[in-house]
Amino acid sequence: MAFIKQHITETVEQCERKQGRDCFSLELQLSDPSPSSRRWAARDLAECPNASAALVEQLQREEDRSVREIILTTLTHLGDEEAVAGLVNCLRSEDASLRNEAIEAMKLLPDEVAPIMGQLLKDADPDVRIFAVNVLESLRHKQVEEWLNEVIEHDAHVNVCATAVDLLGEVGTSYSWEALEKLKARFPDEPYIRFATDLALKRISAS
Repeated sequence: MAFIKQHITETVEQCERKQGRDCFSLELQLSDPSPSSRRWAARDLAECPNASAALVEQLQREEDRSVREIILTTLTHLGDEEAVAGLVNCLRSEDASLRNEAIEAMKLLPDEVAPIMGQLLKDADPDVRIFAVNVLESLRHKQVEEWLNEVIEHDAHVNVCATAVDLLGEVGTSYSWEALEKLKARFPDEPYIRFATDLALKRISAS
């Protein structure tokens, strides 16, 4: 019975994928009631260079996690301006899972995200600035330490600076020494800032 059930499931999915495979049809299938059909459409849209807008729109309303994962994978594959803008917009979502998924996707696009990182780190919303620092954690871009220094030198929000100094404790070099010392002076009454800064300085001096 299990074999028959599996065979029926595979047959249904194959039939769903045999719907129109042109880009226009695939975009329409992103709204199909069947999650399987939406998954196939999101996967196949990786071959459609202008599909990012439709994928981003669906991502905002998609409730099936497996479909969202495929949409995010396709967006990172496309990696164009609309894809990056859509991922950034997810950082403002009330859905914590979607925010985290967007952060992970952005980490895979260092060259595409780099041009807007300065803007993200100066966003009016401190939460977005924190998320931007989280993206830096795995961005593997040559400017990561420079961006983090700008945060701890200029950002007025203690939580943003705390997130940045935590990361500097992992990636910082002697280049960051002066900025870290200044950070302690900027927040003299914040015990965690002093602790994290001293830890970062200790790791830098030992490296």
